[in-house]
Amino acid sequence: MMEVRPHLYAMTPDELVVHLHSCAVTIGPGEARRILSHVISDDRQGFPDRRPVAARITDAVAATTDRRDLRVVERAVDPADGFVKILLESPDGALSEVVRIPLQKPGAFTVCLSTQSGCGMGCAFCATGRLGLRRNLAAWEIIAGFQAARRGAAGRATGAVFMGQGEPLANYDEVIRAARILSDPCGGRVSAENISISTVGLVPGIRRYAREGHPYRLIVSLTSTNPERRAALLPIASQWSLEEVADALREYAAACRDRVTVAWVTIAGVNTGDDEVEGLARLLGDLPLRVNVIEVNDARPDGFKAPDKAELDRFRDALKARGWPVVRRYSGGVGAHAACGMLASVRTGL
Repeated sequence: MMEVRPHLYAMTPDELVVHLHSCAVTIGPGEARRILSHVISDDRQGFPDRRPVAARITDAVAATTDRRDLRVVERAVDPADGFVKILLESPDGALSEVVRIPLQKPGAFTVCLSTQSGCGMGCAFCATGRLGLRRNLAAWEIIAGFQAARRGAAGRATGAVFMGQGEPLANYDEVIRAARILSDPCGGRVSAENISISTVGLVPGIRRYAREGHPYRLIVSLTSTNPERRAALLPIASQWSLEEVADALREYAAACRDRVTVAWVTIAGVNTGDDEVEGLARLLGDLPLRVNVIEVNDARPDGFKAPDKAELDRFRDALKARGWPVVRRYSGGVGAHAACGMLASVRTGL
């Protein structure tokens, strides 16, 4: 049987101390932080002559931990807006994608991370959902995706969003571990307040998240407050009613003491009417809300269409009239199939 070694990308400094102690090598917390800063923060795989700690320690790390990386299958850049999509292959052949999202602030970007290879949620408008689920990604694979997105970039990653392939709360433990490493000063060095975790509404996961009090922003995709319509668009909605989702969000609101962010994928002629705004007011009107609005991206000739400007403006104005801040999420990278809902683990041919 092949020996299973802990992956260095998925370890905290305390865990590295304990691991090396089990290998009869004693180190302190400061040395563990220097090792992880060298490997994760500075993205250096080897230990050259000028090592971060004594050679006996780096030799033990090299001999007892896994430091494999993901293979870059393709890197596609959308010339229109600079979004970069990277198709990655795990050692077992599982495919996943990450996207580097340039920000208006020069030299800064956000990384959109996948949490699963494929996805089992089956959302009607999402290319990833049509793939089906292959498997969860391990925390080290999520971090490896982050590293792949950083390489070759001008500037630094100032944000991370778990909005790529997969349902994050269906891979809860590995996602939370990855978020902790991303926000660690010797890990990804991304502020916890700039990390967002998205879900289509897995009620047990939302409640657990609320109980555990994590510092990252949770974004819940509602997309419709009509039960039949929502179930048609998001099949997972048939497992938990809108009322159950609302109750879970109330628990989360009480725990985070901040606005609850709900996401709304807008589809022309489907979910931008006054009935949806009124339904949202009935469902969650007692909570301080923030609504993230994003147009659907569906590359199929007969697929869902995004609303035109007039329809979108009417919907946004109706939401704002209720006193809710509305954020229009720009979904770039369409030309590289890097936009939200378009991650299908296929070559783009660019």
